Amino acid sequence: MMTDPISDMLTRIRNAQMVHKSDVSLPYSKMKFAIAKLLQKEGYVGKVDRIEVAKFSELHIQLNYNDRAPKIQSIRRVSKPGRRVYAKFSELPRVLSDYGIAIISTPNGIMTNKEARARHLGGEVICEIS
Repeated sequence: MMTDPISDMLTRIRNAQMVHKSDVSLPYSKMKFAIAKLLQKEGYVGKVDRIEVAKFSELHIQLNYNDRAPKIQSIRRVSKPGRRVYAKFSELPRVLSDYGIAIISTPNGIMTNKEARARHLGGEVICEIS
């Protein structure tokens, strides 16, 4: 039984990039799909698809590289099931002096820390990516 599917998603991406895979597949959920779409919009990953396999859905993510180096240098889960981390819009983290992003779950949906700060929204800090 998996207790933290988002952490599993981030670990699968991290592991696939360490062995220079071109893509990664994982079980589908709306939250994981929203996070993957945000990573695609920010240019960290390539194409993101939902694929129907038998009676289950899978999330298929194409990974991006600069020459041989992965676009995602570090990916870290901040809010965990045992310790949720929330931040007001004025206290949102700045990842690598705003060269990286933090993914925030706000009342208006999943967005980056920069977008949430511009909209004056706080929320749960899901992860940091640089």
